Amino acid sequence: MGELNNNLDWSEHWWPAPAKLNLMLNITGQRADGYHELQTVFQLLNVSDWMNFDKRADGEITFKCDLSSLESEDNLVVQAAKLLKDTMGVKHGANIMLRKMLPMGAGLGGGSSDAATTLLVLNKLWGLDCTLNELAELGLQLGADVPVFIYGSSAWAEGVGDLISEMELPEKWYVVVNSGHHCSTKEIFQNKSLTRDSSAITIRAFLDGYEENDCLSVVREMNQELDEIYCQFSDFGKVLLTGTGSSMFIKCDTREEAVSLSEKLPAKWQTWVVKGVNKSPLHSSLNRFISSANKV
Repeated sequence: MGELNNNLDWSEHWWPAPAKLNLMLNITGQRADGYHELQTVFQLLNVSDWMNFDKRADGEITFKCDLSSLESEDNLVVQAAKLLKDTMGVKHGANIMLRKMLPMGAGLGGGSSDAATTLLVLNKLWGLDCTLNELAELGLQLGADVPVFIYGSSAWAEGVGDLISEMELPEKWYVVVNSGHHCSTKEIFQNKSLTRDSSAITIRAFLDGYEENDCLSVVREMNQELDEIYCQFSDFGKVLLTGTGSSMFIKCDTREEAVSLSEKLPAKWQTWVVKGVNKSPLHSSLNRFISSANKV
């Protein structure tokens, strides 16, 4: 394990935990352990939660959030920190703070991304030498979406979401609508109406325009509010669902087109205009920060 330059002030630095969209979600089967086999495309976004880390000498892990309801030992951030600490036999601890910008239960990957940022930053803060593959293996214990944030690229994923292939996607703009209604992933995957035997597709089929999400019909069936939003939103273009919801989005070619569309939507909707990015802003931020350590 190599210690970083002590002149670096980690306590002053805030790290992004970027959001994602699922541009499609194809459920091809269900395993004996209950997990579903799927195919999906992860599009990283230029909007994030923000996190701060500071090393402690006493081995304690503390966690603070601007949403006090999230301050729990069960939070994925705390679980990620303790998993890395225990796995690597780390004697240090950390003070962790989270500024929550991404809505919860919205299909934007906020909790998984927070956990990934925790693993990536603490790996450096604690002077560990874990590879991305090793961190992704740890992340998979916390949730199926964590590894894609560890690798930090938009990607094609299969299996339970853990078989990941980096993709270079067109950097489109998106109008994302979130109702504030939490969708239970567990309830959706347990719903008898969910299609579990869709035919597997190829990456080429996606690139040629396949954008279906097998969870959409179930989400609409289970929640009247979301069904009504879907119907209204559909007046403006093809509406897609990210993950198991609750956020829905329309793809746009330019920022101007996305802003224009957002201005036509009901004021009561929580609406975001966001850009798709192929590389995680966390990785570039970490690289710059570590590079500055080598120059001191």
